Amino acid sequence: MIAIGGSIGTGIFLASGNAIHTAGPGGAILAYLIIGIMVYFLMTSLGEMSTLIPVTGTFCDYSARFVDPALGFAMSYNYWFNWAITVAVDLSSASFIMSYWFPHVPFLLWSAFFFCLVFAMNLLAVNLYGESEYWLSLIKVVTIIFFIAIGFFMIIGVFGHQAVNFSNWVIGDAPFHDGWLGFTSVLLVAGFSFQGTEIFGVTAGEAANPKESIPRAVKSVFWRILLFYVLSMLVISFLIPYTNNSLINASTQNVALSPFTLVFQKTGLPLAAAVVNAIMLTAVLSACSASMYTATRVLWHIAKMGQAPSLFKKISRKGLPINALLATSSIGAFVFLSSIFGNGTIFLWLVNISALAGFIAWIGIALSHYRFRRAYIAQGKSLDDLPYLSKYFPFAPIFALVLCLGIMIAQQFAVPTEHFNWGSFIATYVSIPAFLLLYFGYKIYKKTRIVPLKECDFRYVENE
Repeated sequence: MIAIGGSIGTGIFLASGNAIHTAGPGGAILAYLIIGIMVYFLMTSLGEMSTLIPVTGTFCDYSARFVDPALGFAMSYNYWFNWAITVAVDLSSASFIMSYWFPHVPFLLWSAFFFCLVFAMNLLAVNLYGESEYWLSLIKVVTIIFFIAIGFFMIIGVFGHQAVNFSNWVIGDAPFHDGWLGFTSVLLVAGFSFQGTEIFGVTAGEAANPKESIPRAVKSVFWRILLFYVLSMLVISFLIPYTNNSLINASTQNVALSPFTLVFQKTGLPLAAAVVNAIMLTAVLSACSASMYTATRVLWHIAKMGQAPSLFKKISRKGLPINALLATSSIGAFVFLSSIFGNGTIFLWLVNISALAGFIAWIGIALSHYRFRRAYIAQGKSLDDLPYLSKYFPFAPIFALVLCLGIMIAQQFAVPTEHFNWGSFIATYVSIPAFLLLYFGYKIYKKTRIVPLKECDFRYVENE
């Protein structure tokens, strides 16, 4: 449920409309399907490793064990920063949602309020945090199922809405608006929407029975999320044409015109739009809480491995890595920049930074699993002894690795020359030079090397 909570938030409620507007209904749904298949491969890869070695550092630890200690170091800080900056993205979204009811209240006040609220939620003991996140995630799931059901009835002509056909799929240059350019530009947004499915690996270190819960999460979470995203976008595409200017507004986070809100407004049900906005607020805060949880545990693990100041591995009486939480919250405070510069520019930059850092993390998962399986066999171990066996090896990790690299490179060509913006370009790609600096800096300083397959460490100490 934590994996679901981390994945269903800003991406589905706020970015789906902009994706359809940018690439048309066919282009957007195809992009989400391709990313969804890639994420499934990544989840099975991570599931195979984390059931055998369920550590809190997850693939950051696996990158060091099975590829290069320098890669593990760089991956750890990249992944920590990825989720810490996502906290700022989600807090900004929550503030935008509040503007639906209180358009004249400054975003800065809402940002400060939600920042304190999410921080307080993460101060709860682990069992209380897990319980609260379970119920928040459940609200999201029920809402999306209800949205899909309502949308289906509207499509066939219930709720005073005339039955619709494929007219929205054939207007203009639909279903693939702007052709290859539109489709490519949506892939990064789709990737951002699916980020969070790998969080189950981070929670493995605190799971009661990871050898049972992790395979179950791998099998169920992907299909639920894929169905939620694709079916939701199908409903939106049938009921709202991609040419609707309200979908453009969604890209600047005018939540009153979010595609979910637009659809519920069409039902004619009293207060429908207000209710869905309230639920969206709950969903975004849940995703924000999951992001802060993940980033905090990753930083704690980095310190535990001796790669960050020891103060970050301090645990409170409730079992919380309190100093790691404070450091993560300081990055989440970037939300105040988005509040001060409220035209949406800073917000979109934060989204791009988070998205590309997430793709780097996915590359780490794919590469680690490829080396994990090869090392497992090279050391004479039997695949039958693995608690969970990933399918489609080696195609799955190679496919995910190549696709992630291709999407990252393609973003440079997804923006027409006349619309090129240096600020946006730097925000999109800043994660790459930062990652390379961490990798080569650590590699030179520590003189690390690629770990030979027969020397890869498969040992796991309970509660390590």
